Amino acid sequence: MWGSNVWINKCYYRMKPFIPRSAQLFLRRNIVRFKMKKYHDIWPIDERSATPPSGWPGWPEGKRFALILTHDVDTARGAERCHALVNLEESLGFRSSFNFVPERYVVQPHLRQFLVNKGFEVGVHDLNHDGKLYNSEKIFKERAEKINKYLEKWGSVGFRSASMLHNLEWLHKLNIKYDASTFDTDPFEPQSDGMGTIFPFWKAKDSTQEGYLEIPYTLPQDFTLFVLMKENNIEIWKKKLDWIASKGGMALLNTHPDYMNFGDKKMIIEEYQVEYYEEFLKYVKKMHEQHCWHVLPKEIAHWWMTKTISFTDI
Repeated sequence: MWGSNVWINKCYYRMKPFIPRSAQLFLRRNIVRFKMKKYHDIWPIDERSATPPSGWPGWPEGKRFALILTHDVDTARGAERCHALVNLEESLGFRSSFNFVPERYVVQPHLRQFLVNKGFEVGVHDLNHDGKLYNSEKIFKERAEKINKYLEKWGSVGFRSASMLHNLEWLHKLNIKYDASTFDTDPFEPQSDGMGTIFPFWKAKDSTQEGYLEIPYTLPQDFTLFVLMKENNIEIWKKKLDWIASKGGMALLNTHPDYMNFGDKKMIIEEYQVEYYEEFLKYVKKMHEQHCWHVLPKEIAHWWMTKTISFTDI
């Protein structure tokens, strides 16, 4: 399932609670440095991923490409920053999806309702965020039952696993319209098997074509760029966004309020200034606003299903 790194990943997540955060970051930064040289030809852009699915009809309204903004709220600290992040996005005319971890911290009902009332989306982000969801099919089945209860309770239709771990076959056990646990190319993730496409694709359960839409993220994550790589600008985001737009693909960005510093507190080791994200949103408005179909994940899933698009699985 996880390829050759399966045992390394399992050992890491078993030991992770006992490793100081500074040591975790030191280890991951060194791994990233090594991989950047090795995979420079496929990251941040893999030219092979630009081929549209067979029979691709193009995006609605004649738009050139699609834009989806998502946030994984990994901790209670991130949950506390959601209001500030919503205010920022709303002031610039954007909407996004916030994915919460049901059993890692308290997800307040009033926060979920605030997001829905504002026209944003709420999704489920794993169950515990401990890296163990896919350790065995038995564990997955047990947790899937709980995840489905949270999906129903929250009125959510989308899911994303912790650390982008995934088993697309097992995910059929979830009552979802879409999953967002994959990426086009990202050799820095624990399970680094990219989907090789900047387009969404249907993951059918069987010959009946029942299933869910897989929407891989196609822009590098904020944690990778600003915490691990210590980038001090958004040039990589801009370059990849422009490339996706030119190819007519889907620009899906995943960021974390947990690591955004809004200027009200001292910057800590795993944070970056929120101005980077603000600059990205302003760049989208300036360069691409007229040409991008900006939607929520649930909206692209609805469009896909109403159009009865059923391209072959990747």
